[in-house]
Amino acid sequence: MRIGIFTDSYKPYTSGVVTSICSFKEELEKMGHEVYIFAPKYPNYNEEEPDVFRYYSLPAPTNPDYTLAIPVMPGMRQQIKRLKLDIIHVQSPAIMGRVGMHYAKVFRLPIVFTYHTLYEQYTHYLPVAQDFAKDMTVKFSSKFCNDCDHVIVPSTEIHSLLKTYHITTPISVIPTGVQLSRFVKNKGNWLRDHYPIPADNKILLFVGRLTKEKNLEFLIKNFARIHQQKPMTTLVITAQGPLEAELKKLTVSLGLTLDRDVVFTGAVPFDTLVQVYYSADLFVFSSLTETQGLVLIEAMAAGLPVVAVRASGVQEMVDDGVDGILTNLDMDEFTSAVCRLLENDVLYRQFKDNALLKAKALSSQSMAIKMEEVYEGLRSRGFYRPHRLLDVGSWFNN
Repeated sequence: MRIGIFTDSYKPYTSGVVTSICSFKEELEKMGHEVYIFAPKYPNYNEEEPDVFRYYSLPAPTNPDYTLAIPVMPGMRQQIKRLKLDIIHVQSPAIMGRVGMHYAKVFRLPIVFTYHTLYEQYTHYLPVAQDFAKDMTVKFSSKFCNDCDHVIVPSTEIHSLLKTYHITTPISVIPTGVQLSRFVKNKGNWLRDHYPIPADNKILLFVGRLTKEKNLEFLIKNFARIHQQKPMTTLVITAQGPLEAELKKLTVSLGLTLDRDVVFTGAVPFDTLVQVYYSADLFVFSSLTETQGLVLIEAMAAGLPVVAVRASGVQEMVDDGVDGILTNLDMDEFTSAVCRLLENDVLYRQFKDNALLKAKALSSQSMAIKMEEVYEGLRSRGFYRPHRLLDVGSWFNN
């Protein structure tokens, strides 16, 4: 099968969406399929993989690390015709999602959409009219879902939510799997080899973008309390994002050092990230909204128990009292949960074993097989809606 993936973010940008695309692409290619990526260009990035088609782009005004594709590419229609795609899979309802929808219409191809993000929960970035923007975002994304032939969601929780949006398109729950082959046990010394973390310290790890919805102010303030009770602890934050300077300032204001108590590593390549996971003792997560929370499963693949705020997308990945502890958005409760796991070796070992089992059940190979079944079902039925988004063609070069 020839699969065209249209996405608004791809390498070198780091995000759960990019990780998901890369994971499914690798597994589908192992199964004999051909996968083509259509994505924005990024400045100073040299393409290292074949079958990636880049659209000219501009930096996003609110995030300089992110680029916005210009959805007109001369010659792309002929290029896609030459590729003889069997199916188009879009990763957002925005610019490149609309490009993919356009070519699905032009070439009468079935189209799949992965609903990665609860878009309506990001309207807090707007300075005004947030409630109105939230309502419009729900309507916009719902309309896009209903114009697709199949929708993929990473959790049953998101499946239930989309049903309340009156989405009638068939929906399948297929999380992004973990590439277990990349999680090979190592010595777990990477963090201490690169940062002055005392050998006896317990390392608490967070991985994720440094953005408002990740609720990192809550996490850092909690760590300050944990550190008072257990001085032999270090918080490692592996990510980058617009709030980095602000969060470092908060850390210092709480009396914590930036090289020993709280370490900001910035973004790291995935192979290094695996070593970071193995270097830690406990995964801590404060995000208020996740469609899946892939980093939770990655942490479990390295045998890390989890303490996380009970939030959308998180509670499906973490089995409370089995492989981690879920808490309310309460500092006393979160601090207590972390200290409990650090103090109870028997409970810690039990959670660690269960975390490994949970990750094994969500392997990337198993999830790719489910995705293949969706593709084959649409292709075998010749599924195509000739009247979807008839006005979208005016956006692009035909």
